[in-house]
Amino acid sequence: MAPEQWLTETQRETFTARSNTRALWVVAANWLLIAAIFAGVAWFNNPLGWLLGAVLLGGRHMGLAILMHECGHNTLFASTRLNQWVGQWLCAYPILADCRAYAESHRVHHRLAGSQDDPDLANYRTYPVPSASLRRKLWRDLSGQTGVRNLLGQFSGGHSNLMMRSDEGSAGLVRGLVVNAGLFAVLWWAGVGELYLVWVAGYLIFYPAIARIRQLAEHGAVINLFDPDPRAHTRSIQASWWERLLLCPNRVNYHLEHHFLASVPCYRLPALHGHLRSAGFYEGYDAALASGYRAVLKGAVQAAS
Repeated sequence: MAPEQWLTETQRETFTARSNTRALWVVAANWLLIAAIFAGVAWFNNPLGWLLGAVLLGGRHMGLAILMHECGHNTLFASTRLNQWVGQWLCAYPILADCRAYAESHRVHHRLAGSQDDPDLANYRTYPVPSASLRRKLWRDLSGQTGVRNLLGQFSGGHSNLMMRSDEGSAGLVRGLVVNAGLFAVLWWAGVGELYLVWVAGYLIFYPAIARIRQLAEHGAVINLFDPDPRAHTRSIQASWWERLLLCPNRVNYHLEHHFLASVPCYRLPALHGHLRSAGFYEGYDAALASGYRAVLKGAVQAAS
């Protein structure tokens, strides 16, 4: 599908405009929220607070992964150098990922989405599945099995699409460990070094489950996974505030708009979505716009139950 069908040249320039100021605010807001979660856990300092903190930090791991994705597309900042540096050190390395390696593999997904050659098909081609199957998948995530397997894969040079990582090589992994050691040092200096365990729990337990739900929402049980029209093989979700906090940070719920025009920064996706809806983009493709993640999960098991 050619974007020119739905956008004038001026509109395209408006939606793809990149701003260093807005990008810096987005990155800062993500890290301020991480700091606020740690502060809240330290304040309450009880098992329930630790559990809630791990859940919320799982969402923040996803938030950093989405910003890594944006920098990998070179769309978050107007400056290529900032996309490369911030994408690595403030987004990818904290979650033991590599921005350049991820971007290289992710571009193949964009080029081949809607075809049998999409390299990410294994993450969503089997949907819809029996409800028992989805429960087993989520149990593997929430019991830490998926997270531990993927972490071990990182050390052995493995690959995991689910965790939004690629084979980054030993140098990238070492940098990721250094950044995590720095995070631990900051917490230790603040007198709450033990809270690094909450960061690890969010990474190993809740981040894999969030990643699975996000990928399912984007491409699972869609209209036609092998139709080149993104309205058929991709979905956007009308997310609530808590879903944006936990499941789809940094506007990743507008995934159809992202596949429609990948050069649009995440902070302009809501405006692009509004324009496309008013222009009739979704007419005849109502199923490509879900009312929320609960509806997506229901659709992922309904036909097979």
